[in-house]
Amino acid sequence: MSVEKEHIMTVFDGLQFTDEEISLLKQKLEIEHYKKGSLIIKSGDLVPHMYFIISGCLRTFYIDDHGKEHTFQFAIKDLWITDFTAFFKAKKALMNLEVIQNATVVKLTHKNRLHLINSIPQIHTYTREKLENAYSDLQLRTLSNLSLSAKKRYLYFIEMHPNFEKEVKNYHIASYLGITTESLSRIRKEISKSSVY
Repeated sequence: MSVEKEHIMTVFDGLQFTDEEISLLKQKLEIEHYKKGSLIIKSGDLVPHMYFIISGCLRTFYIDDHGKEHTFQFAIKDLWITDFTAFFKAKKALMNLEVIQNATVVKLTHKNRLHLINSIPQIHTYTREKLENAYSDLQLRTLSNLSLSAKKRYLYFIEMHPNFEKEVKNYHIASYLGITTESLSRIRKEISKSSVY
């Protein structure tokens, strides 16, 4: 399904396009609606798209050899998500992409992304800045996982993503933090008690 101009302006917030550029963007971007519980990408799939969230919530997760889920990324409105390693390197997915709230997304293939970058210079700058921010966030998360206690990782999570707690389930947050749901409950109780005094 083709996108409308309003979707394009949401994806590329702050950019201004000519009518010709809008026409090209309409050709290269697609809009899709997914129901909660849909698995857009399964481990082992090829990954032709990256997804920009217009509404809803998605997550990527990995299942280890013991069957345990490890949530890698959450994405709500105005964020991009996919299995980026598979997408950029044309390899099979290591992760799964699940819809955890009904979602409307804009889809972009790797080929169309390159075409847009080469055709519209400001999109090149935009995508570079987005990737730089994503890399920075990933580095900070890796450092927090290596150096912080579970409680501090949780506090860092809610500081960085204040709206996510309302959007996702406890076991998703726990798997993102690398702890059990019981540990997450205990941490929340500790924080609640300390804030009373």
